[in-house]
Amino acid sequence: MKLVRYGEAGSEKPGLIDSDGNIRDLSAHVADIGGKHIDPKALRELAKLDPASLPKVAGSPRFGPCVAGTGKFICIGLNYSDHAAETGATVPPEPIIFMKATSAIIGPDDDVLIPRNSKKTDWEVELCIVIGKTAKYVSEDEALDYVAGYCVSNDVSEREFQAERQGQWTKGKSCDTFGPIGPWLVTTDEIKDPQNLKMWLTVNGKTMQDGSSSTMVYGVKHLVSYLSQFMSLLPGDIISTGTPPGVGLGMKPPVFLKDGDVVELGIEGLGTQKQTFRQEA
Repeated sequence: MKLVRYGEAGSEKPGLIDSDGNIRDLSAHVADIGGKHIDPKALRELAKLDPASLPKVAGSPRFGPCVAGTGKFICIGLNYSDHAAETGATVPPEPIIFMKATSAIIGPDDDVLIPRNSKKTDWEVELCIVIGKTAKYVSEDEALDYVAGYCVSNDVSEREFQAERQGQWTKGKSCDTFGPIGPWLVTTDEIKDPQNLKMWLTVNGKTMQDGSSSTMVYGVKHLVSYLSQFMSLLPGDIISTGTPPGVGLGMKPPVFLKDGDVVELGIEGLGTQKQTFRQEA
């Protein structure tokens, strides 16, 4: 299934995308796309519904963030071998973990704000794992049993804040609007191999990233298991798994985003995003 949250910010309704690309309203069956409703067992029950029996949503409403109630937005750094190479870094012996504030989360096509005093706002197309039920001390073999599905994220990053302002990466990753997710939460049954998905991103129509999740160093199963050794992963938590090469920081000379730039991105089977970047006053 492709699950969505649609409508005005803060008032999104749950829905799904039918085989013709229409939004079907799920309000009579679930309160939202999150919490107990994305437990893998609950999703299997939801999949038994006939989409044609659900009300069709008219028009082209805004897509909101594809999952509600995210408590943790966990990111993995330097998790693509070719991206590590372009930044001059070595592949880490264990996953690098940092957090993106949940207040950064927005819909997939919402405007992104370039922060005051920003000099180096950058882009990163990423595959996200959405947790469906509580995971603690799980093995790699059972890791996917705890996953609700996958979605696209643009891990927007301010490189000066991230790397030149001391401390950890979090402050360069957590600015308001730096976490577009969606358009859909795609359940695991639709993605046969998350380690072999094409990924792309353009800026003003020019291709910047053209990669694949096949170059991911630490895969989905490993990341879910690994993180669960340190903290409980809860329903709605997001794991953003890293980016392939082609970020602005890696260009020679580096290229960063400015007011009015349009970024489009997507991952095979998971849909696309489009954001206009606006300079914050």
